[in-house]
Amino acid sequence: MKRLLPLLGVAALVATLAACGGGGSKSTTSTGGASNVPNPIVYCVDTTYPPAESIVNGKAAGYDIDIANAVAKQLGSTAQIKTTGFTVIIPALLHKKCNAIISSMTVTADRAKQVHFTPYVNVGAFLMVKKGNPSHITDLASLSGKAAAVEASTTELAGLQAENKTLQKQGKPQITIKSYPADTSAAAAIQAGKVDAYFADAPPVLYYIRTTHGKFQTAGQQVETAPEGIATRKGDPLGPQINNAVQALYLNGKMKTILAKWQASQFALKNQ
Repeated sequence: MKRLLPLLGVAALVATLAACGGGGSKSTTSTGGASNVPNPIVYCVDTTYPPAESIVNGKAAGYDIDIANAVAKQLGSTAQIKTTGFTVIIPALLHKKCNAIISSMTVTADRAKQVHFTPYVNVGAFLMVKKGNPSHITDLASLSGKAAAVEASTTELAGLQAENKTLQKQGKPQITIKSYPADTSAAAAIQAGKVDAYFADAPPVLYYIRTTHGKFQTAGQQVETAPEGIATRKGDPLGPQINNAVQALYLNGKMKTILAKWQASQFALKNQ
């Protein structure tokens, strides 16, 4: 979410993370050979981002939820989902309100200064507009003088703010940015006609296009892709354990099965 831009140094960062091999939970010894794995593994999740994570019939659901459960099972543990707003999700982890974050969180150099990441999918971002693109939006620059909805504390928000600085230097009208604490509210804003565009990761954009039956479409090209990661506290042995579990889920085919279930196969990591 959350989720893109800026990505300086991410490629080198991900290579380092891949090589690396709390929350008040009691520890157990996993059947997968990892010791001192919390049971349950408590995950902080912003459940407003379908199809990765949202509340369906009163329960958390989505591919991130299924991955969280699969990772825990791989480590001989269970998963507990703790709904947490994205604006406070990293502080919640650092203050041991949970053991890990799985919430469509893009790996960035700034975030990696605070937490350890295990990359598990690779995702880009899209602008979503009304069918027919009546505002003729093609990229962030074309939002000049128009309104865009976005979730707070996301890298999409940072991208819009950076574009406004460029527009200001060029003497052009800025983007009216409408930031919402929940991504579902940002998506609702365009559905209600309050903004010209909705900016988010590809999975929720494609989800809303699919579930609104032709009322919306993408505008322009997908913004460059970047890995999203499961975050843990630095120095916590759970980080390398989760990394091993994710690799195992790719090797045994379970990760691809989960992503396919949620029509998200295109976001699987390559060469896994």
